[in-house]
Amino acid sequence: MSNATTTTTERAPSVYVPSAEALATVLAPSARPPRPSALGASLTFGWRAMLKIKHVPEQLFDVTAFPIIMVLMFTYLFGGALAGSPREYLQFFLPGIMVTSVVMITMYTGVGLNTDIEKGIFDRFRTLPVWRPAALVGMIFGDVLRYILAALVILGLGLALGFRPAGGVLGAATGIGLLVIFSFAFSWVWTFFGLILRSEKSVMGVSMMVLFPLTFLSNVFVEPSTMPGWLQAFVKVNPVTQLVASIRGAMSGDSDPSATMWLLLWSAGFVLVFGTLTMYRYNRR
Repeated sequence: MSNATTTTTERAPSVYVPSAEALATVLAPSARPPRPSALGASLTFGWRAMLKIKHVPEQLFDVTAFPIIMVLMFTYLFGGALAGSPREYLQFFLPGIMVTSVVMITMYTGVGLNTDIEKGIFDRFRTLPVWRPAALVGMIFGDVLRYILAALVILGLGLALGFRPAGGVLGAATGIGLLVIFSFAFSWVWTFFGLILRSEKSVMGVSMMVLFPLTFLSNVFVEPSTMPGWLQAFVKVNPVTQLVASIRGAMSGDSDPSATMWLLLWSAGFVLVFGTLTMYRYNRR
């Protein structure tokens, strides 16, 4: 009996018990990975937005098919009546429809945010040891690529239809740059609404109520001088009007410093006001 017990004891596996020094080495703060920077975390979340498009490519419909439909429909619907021919109208109209298409796309920033919140994804993000607003900023960074893609699609279609920017490549690039700056700033409006509204349908409904007056009551389709005086007063202070005037000036090679100044002021105001409100609301959810 004693021999059996001895044999069993000898064959029992040994258990490693780490020393206090080993545990201290493993758990030392210096062994932990460094906290990512604010920019690095934001870019990572921006890459997440790109991966969502990779897995659901139908999300690109609003930045490809929608702009093409808008350009073709309005060019050939109004071109002959307003400018004598669609090609002549396109020279005036293309910068405006580029603005209309991209500015309308900005509302999907708020829709996507609201959807992620409803699924509980942002609750998980807030537990990560990263800069707290990185998820919001990164989401908008990802959408900036969508704005650029939509603008390039419209410009490419316009060139195929006969649009010729007198400002050349530099003028076209400057116009797209101004559009991206404004769209990035304007996205913070829908980010705020995505946080405070209860459903994505509510976000879309509010967005349309704001976007339709801003885009149609502007200089996108016709010159403001043809409008009634009371309507001109609104059109002149409309930020979309300033944006369209800036882009038209850049693409035509005749820049409009006043419109560009107001455009940048509007953009800074949107970021300052709605960016602050968004962060305040996000930190208290």
